[in-house]
Amino acid sequence: MTKKNPMSKALVRRETIAGYAFMFPSLIFFLGFVVYPMIQCIYTSFFDSTMNRDDIFIGLANYSELFQDTIFLGALKNTAIIVLVSVPVVCIFSLWASSVIYNLKGPVCSAFRCIFYLPVVTGSVAVTVVWKWMFNNYYGIFNYIGTKTGVLEQNINWLGDERFALGCIILILLTTSVGQPIVLYISALNNVDQSLVEAAEVDGATKFQCFWKIKWAQMMPTTLYILVITTINSFQCFALIQLLTSGGPNHRTDTIMYYIYYCAFKRYRYGYGNAMGVILAIIIAVLSAIQFKLAKSE
Repeated sequence: MTKKNPMSKALVRRETIAGYAFMFPSLIFFLGFVVYPMIQCIYTSFFDSTMNRDDIFIGLANYSELFQDTIFLGALKNTAIIVLVSVPVVCIFSLWASSVIYNLKGPVCSAFRCIFYLPVVTGSVAVTVVWKWMFNNYYGIFNYIGTKTGVLEQNINWLGDERFALGCIILILLTTSVGQPIVLYISALNNVDQSLVEAAEVDGATKFQCFWKIKWAQMMPTTLYILVITTINSFQCFALIQLLTSGGPNHRTDTIMYYIYYCAFKRYRYGYGNAMGVILAIIIAVLSAIQFKLAKSE
């Protein structure tokens, strides 16, 4: 039997210690600002927790109240609508746009990537302010174009009308969500094994068959990542609601994230807000697990 070199064991030990030393600051940050708040959130959800008095243990009363709260159920419905609309549209449009941009050459391809990615790196407040001006019911560009062209008989209060408010939020969310998936899909297309595509074309495969059987299969990990991230971002839609409608009109644009903020920081019902946070985390975890399962079965 050959004996292991003691120098190699010492080297591995030093490298391991050095690795953990470099990781330690990030680990402390993760434990202090991610793990501990998660545990505290779950713990506080079993209490009637508010300001200026001690917490009172109430067990599952917060969770029981949630599913009798019509505003929460409405926020859950609105959130589901946002997710069901935005996730498929973002993924399909990003895949199509990236396929078109990928075939462009040189600076034109770079220009389109920059244009689509610009809303991602632009501050959400700045983007929201621009959209708020565009939807303004007195001097917004949509009302101006609509009335000038005869499409609209009169100005519409887009963000103040129950018929249009949620649709406007979804439209804005779509425009700010496609940038990163497009860039990721373009990178994934660059990594596709072209020899397989060329071999399939020689054998008589059509462009659609090459895409569906070869390119799509190799882009599946990227698609899974985009699906999960887009789903999480859609569930966590908050800034648009806060800056544009504050949940109105008549709670028509309430989402779970905004209602958590409203209950915790305006009504000071921290335990009730944390119970909603736990429910939201469970929903996201279940959907993510389903997406991983479906992706592996492909």
